[in-house]
Amino acid sequence: MNESNHARIAFEGPLIAFVGDDFTGSTDAMEFLEKAGLRTALFVGLPTEAQLRALLDHSENRVDAIGIAAATRALPTERMEAVLRPIFRQLHALGLPLVHHKICSTFDSSPTVGSIGKVLDLGREIFPGRPIPLLVAAPILGRYTVFGHLFARSGLGSRPYRLDRHPTMSKHPITPMGESDLRVHLAAQTDGKIELLDILQVASPWEEIQSAYQRLTEAQPDAILIDLLLEEQLENIGRLLWEQTGNHDPLLVIGSSGVEMALGAAWPHMGLAPGTATFAEMAQVEPLLVLSGSCSPVTRDQIQWALTKGFQEVAFDTLRWPDSPSSHELESEVAQEAVEQLKQGHSVILHTALGPEDPRLLATQKRLAELEDFGGETTKLVDRSSQLGAALGRMGRQILSEVPLRRVAVTGGDTSGQVASKLNIQRLEMLAPMAPGCPFCRAHAASGPADGLEFVFKGGQVGNVNFIERVVTGKP
Repeated sequence: MNESNHARIAFEGPLIAFVGDDFTGSTDAMEFLEKAGLRTALFVGLPTEAQLRALLDHSENRVDAIGIAAATRALPTERMEAVLRPIFRQLHALGLPLVHHKICSTFDSSPTVGSIGKVLDLGREIFPGRPIPLLVAAPILGRYTVFGHLFARSGLGSRPYRLDRHPTMSKHPITPMGESDLRVHLAAQTDGKIELLDILQVASPWEEIQSAYQRLTEAQPDAILIDLLLEEQLENIGRLLWEQTGNHDPLLVIGSSGVEMALGAAWPHMGLAPGTATFAEMAQVEPLLVLSGSCSPVTRDQIQWALTKGFQEVAFDTLRWPDSPSSHELESEVAQEAVEQLKQGHSVILHTALGPEDPRLLATQKRLAELEDFGGETTKLVDRSSQLGAALGRMGRQILSEVPLRRVAVTGGDTSGQVASKLNIQRLEMLAPMAPGCPFCRAHAASGPADGLEFVFKGGQVGNVNFIERVVTGKP
């Protein structure tokens, strides 16, 4: 595991397993568990039984928490069950107290893509007997739920926007959010009954929170959405979640990394986790390769900032790519351009878009809508978007095979999963925090040039404007 010095507590077994609906969301959850002092291993895709048992036994390599990056957020709903069912069954069979299905704190989902309602329905089947707590907010990341409505900042420095008015999420190319009331949003995805523990109840003294939650469970809902506004409310919510475990069957919780934040705030007071961890300092590393598939304005601003600091850009012509008679030759040509810049000692950003208004993005979306070789409109867009992320992964593999680098950054939640897959990354371990939700990690790859390299995987909305520059310096 990593080089950090964790104060050890004698657990009878791991406390939690989580499955992430995208890659950066999974590293986000891992970070907050590590910060609470829990050694965490994050697998890319379904691990084998032998891999799990090797980490969960009482050997030196034993971990206190495990994660699985499943990348279901970008899947058409009809494909999700085939991915999630074996993972949920595997985690249920482990018998851990709590299993967390990690979703994005901007609740990216629709009836046809990345349906959280589908997750809820599957969870009711495999983890029956209790309402499923639903915790979406993550105040540290600028995500808040108030009376069931979700608000989110657009970058850490912005004001919070109601989600259906958010400059990025309301215009998301695959799952645009047109409703901020999460119960209404979910009603289009599931017929499950959802109750609300509202912000006034959450702000009450502990005993009143307990009583309010108990009253909601008596109505036998399928899920209970929990409001959250302030960081100081995390500890009581963590206590509330842990209080629901208490029998032999694992409790399923659906939510953002606010789940790990809440549990991490509560566990130290219960003697279940150290509450702190010390990490090694990260060195400055140049040159840096950035593979960017995010179309977020936050990422756009970060790229533009880095370009003023001497980074070189390689813009991938995404409009030319779908119709290219040999797309792999085009990818190789673009990768070689990056290789030449890196060999000259320049840090390079290879990107597919500069914000949501990038002409490449708009023109490519229009072209994809014209193609008839895929299924429905949404399926075409999802499949082509995944293929574009895979193209970045192939280009990254070629670049790393030709240039010996130490550190790589990847932007975009869906892109990160595709890149990790094409680089044959099987498992990640956290090295040190960077920005909230995107730590420095070391990759364990079965084969290929990524094994042992340092990676930062960043969601589109995450980080300050100087994020990329800070990845080079290694300074949070």
